[in-house]
Amino acid sequence: MLYWLLFEKLFPVFSPFRVVQYVTFRTAFASLTALFLSIALGPWLIRKLQDLQIGQHIREDGPKSHQKKAGTPTMGGLLIVIAITVPTLLWANLRNQYVWIALFGLLSFGTVGFWDDYTKVKKMRNLGLTARQKMMLQILCSVVVGFMLLALHARGGYSTSMNIPFFKSFKPDLLIDSFLSNPYTYPLGFLFFFATVGIVLVGATNSVNLTDGLDGLAIGLMIISAGAMTVLTYMSGHKEFATYLDLARVPGASELTIFCGAMTGASLGFLWYNAHPAEVFMGDVGALGLGGALGVVAILIKQEILLLFIGGVYVIETISVILQVGSFKLRGKRIFKMAPLHHHFEALGWQESKIITRFWIVGLVMALFALTTLKLR
Repeated sequence: MLYWLLFEKLFPVFSPFRVVQYVTFRTAFASLTALFLSIALGPWLIRKLQDLQIGQHIREDGPKSHQKKAGTPTMGGLLIVIAITVPTLLWANLRNQYVWIALFGLLSFGTVGFWDDYTKVKKMRNLGLTARQKMMLQILCSVVVGFMLLALHARGGYSTSMNIPFFKSFKPDLLIDSFLSNPYTYPLGFLFFFATVGIVLVGATNSVNLTDGLDGLAIGLMIISAGAMTVLTYMSGHKEFATYLDLARVPGASELTIFCGAMTGASLGFLWYNAHPAEVFMGDVGALGLGGALGVVAILIKQEILLLFIGGVYVIETISVILQVGSFKLRGKRIFKMAPLHHHFEALGWQESKIITRFWIVGLVMALFALTTLKLR
């Protein structure tokens, strides 16, 4: 909106507005706008949630120390969604289709999370939508994103190839060319494509949701992940950088830098109120929305594999739950004292603040490693 007004309309009249054409300038202002909105609207939203008695219900089988957190306002992820959406609409070029797909990922998965949070509040317990209901809704959102990508691909605006870390020339096509060359196996290519999109998006949303168990843990890791994605989207959309690093260049991805910058700023602002001891929790509306946004951006810039390292702690937390459940069902024994992994360390006697800080450090190291792989090919 401001890009259209300041650059396309007012720049011919007032030349200093030339600076608005630069992605770096608009990314910086989108980040600052998101940070300001988060901090400015935070107290108002917390009061509203308290007035509406929208408080967190703590699961009975969770750590006993968490029982004192019962009643803390939840659904604070609404603040995050607003603080990402508004700056993106203000500073991004809204003719760019990548921006709208990323916003759809944020808002659609955020809506699923909102529904889940609302159900918890309505039932006044920790269980909202059933696992099956939530999974089906997430798959539905993933399928819609897949169709949007294929529509963009048909117009030549999106490549279905994927970057593989450490390999320069190996860039497999998610539609699988060998399937497309044979009319009898044609549907298999699309099935593989949609399966990949679904795995990335459902995996990203649930991993962020599982990690959101300690004050500031998930949102702090999101600052790191969104910051890394900001760098990657800029490089993917920049001709010289993409060529130098041998990335699959995505010309429209440069505008996603603004979206990721807004996501970083919004996460920073939310951490102001979510830091230990938390004044508000993000809830599923925030966790699923952020996870969906992160996953969609990774797919758009062809970095689905690298997302595993950028969100490394999220992945580790998810694996800990899978191992715990699988071990208990197969052997009747638990591997960890409690899952996800951060609860295991709580059970070992670690202080909550120490767990959070150390997980942030691990997340930062893994994100930096992910960025270094761009040249290690």
